[in-house]
Amino acid sequence: MAQVTTTRPARSGVSAARVCTILGFVFAAIAVLFFPLLFGLAGLVLGIVGGALGDRPLGWYAAAAGVAGGVLGTVLAVLLVS
Repeated sequence: MAQVTTTRPARSGVSAARVCTILGFVFAAIAVLFFPLLFGLAGLVLGIVGGALGDRPLGWYAAAAGVAGGVLGTVLAVLLVS
């Protein structure tokens, strides 16, 4: 009788730091169009968390993108309202 072994598939290597960083960039992009202060702040926090957890350069870029998205979205909202 043949021996059957079950193995788990290999993990893709995506860490919590990378997930936070990617979500930081996504929230920064959303901040340009919808609720810039809320999503910009969320992008900033997730970028900082991603950078602190080990995704150093990209996490800090996501934090900066969160700030930039929040500021740009606020400026666009003010320009559209007035």
